[in-house]
Amino acid sequence: MLNERICKKREELNRSIEEKRDYSEIYRISVELDQLIVEYYGIK
Repeated sequence: MLNERICKKREELNRSIEEKRDYSEIYRISVELDQLIVEYYGIK
């Protein structure tokens, strides 16, 4: 489900921030999360 994918991507983003990963990786995950959220609201 889309909700589940959003939650997993949010967890991935939070983990990458906590682990102080490279900014480009954090940004990529953030953009992917944004795309999932846009898709979610497009369905609603």
